[in-house]
Amino acid sequence: MDILRFATAGSVDDGKSTLIGRLLFDSKAIFEDQLEAVERTSRDRGTEYTDLSLLTDGLRAEREQGITIDVAYRYFATPRRKFIIADTPGHIQYTRNMVTGASTADLAIILIDARKGVLEQSRRHAFLTSLLRVPHLVLAVNKMDLVDYSEERFDEIREEFTAFASKLNVSDLTFIPISALNGDNVVSRSENTPWYQGTSLLHHLENVHIASDRNLVDVRFPVQYVIRPNRATDHAFHDYRGYAGQVAGGVLKPGDEVVHLPSGLTTRIASIDTFDGPVEEAFPPMSVTLRFEDDLDISRGDMIARPNNQPQVVQDLEAMVCWMADGVKLTPRSKLTIKHTTRTARALVRDLQYRLDVNTLHRDEEATSLGLNEIGRVTLRITQPLFVDDYGRNRMTGGFILVDESTNGTVGAGMILEVR
Repeated sequence: MDILRFATAGSVDDGKSTLIGRLLFDSKAIFEDQLEAVERTSRDRGTEYTDLSLLTDGLRAEREQGITIDVAYRYFATPRRKFIIADTPGHIQYTRNMVTGASTADLAIILIDARKGVLEQSRRHAFLTSLLRVPHLVLAVNKMDLVDYSEERFDEIREEFTAFASKLNVSDLTFIPISALNGDNVVSRSENTPWYQGTSLLHHLENVHIASDRNLVDVRFPVQYVIRPNRATDHAFHDYRGYAGQVAGGVLKPGDEVVHLPSGLTTRIASIDTFDGPVEEAFPPMSVTLRFEDDLDISRGDMIARPNNQPQVVQDLEAMVCWMADGVKLTPRSKLTIKHTTRTARALVRDLQYRLDVNTLHRDEEATSLGLNEIGRVTLRITQPLFVDDYGRNRMTGGFILVDESTNGTVGAGMILEVR
């Protein structure tokens, strides 16, 4: 079975955690002791119903305030597919947490309160999912039970959001009316919405096609670790030399001719090894170990590609950066550490071209810095070559993070737009 990674997003109190709790509960993905603990906590708080949001809101501050603060990851499976869920916060000050959760997602669910409609934070999260190139977007109009399952209200929200989404890079957009609290259209179709002809949310998650979302054309294999089991008791492994990593693009097979970067030397793949033994092909997002026919000087941070299809080798690049640091700002001349795939280097911010207003999509070209949760287009100079693709072509080789050299904390996430 394949794995679908999806993130929930939206404004405060739109029901993101409750929706995930309902998915876990109705798909029988929680244990009895977990349910008993949630029921007990709900009673202690005076809630007349079982508060399923407690299944994901694990921090004490989250439970006390009834909000999500940190990204909560949950896992469940159905007979058709496995799922990894990222429950992201709705508050504006936790926008960086939402970016973290959605950066690896195949699909994003943006919840909207049917009573309130499309809010500023709804637009912000829709823009961010578009910026992060999340391939599939579901707009779940929640709390339909509080508007008497009105078809007119659902149509109003759909038209308003469709008009906004037309300005974004959204390739697959689906609208589903739900009630996370009561379970309407979450796991199964609801009789309360006879006017809705689509599928339930879980059915959509089980059947959405994600195989074609991954880049299977451009072979990209960042080397993460060199495996040399010199102390192996089995004599057959004394001369073993393998290069471990995660396939970032393309399909690799034994016998394929590949090129090593930065040397430019070519060789052929002798075998592709995994924990379960050799395989005949590797593709994203498999983690494998490659062995080559020739002995090359390959180390962590190097890249394996096709001789006639190579990434761009650059030291100057332009990117959209989401700044995540509280108390320090990104300014021209800022010196940072950049981590791109498995390579780490130092970076200098040469220029801040503009700061982007997420709500109006206005470009402020007079901006001189980026603060917490702000997004802007910057030009970076790197101390050593990086092997990159545009983010729209490959999210793994087109994305990077920025690290503060003094605190070693992650302060920014970037998406490569152009290379120079």
